[in-house]
Amino acid sequence: MSTQEKTSEELLLEEAVKENNEIILYNDDVNTFDHVIDTLIYACDHTPEQAEQCSIIVHYKGKCTVKTGEYEDLKPRCTMLLDAGLSAEII
Repeated sequence: MSTQEKTSEELLLEEAVKENNEIILYNDDVNTFDHVIDTLIYACDHTPEQAEQCSIIVHYKGKCTVKTGEYEDLKPRCTMLLDAGLSAEII
């Protein structure tokens, strides 16, 4: 079935399936708030406000979803987080 033959509902479902991966950032006792914030801005294209909110959630809740999307987009972003010394995974 070509894209033109698919209904809008099918396209929305297809898009939702493509974007169901998440990068989860975990709390640690090593990294500073500033380092986490700077890394989220760099690796996940967060605004400073988003990055700060995520760092606070991670600190108090132990983990936070910091980015959702297609696996191919998330993999290099997660690698950047890991290379910066943060604890993260794609689920």
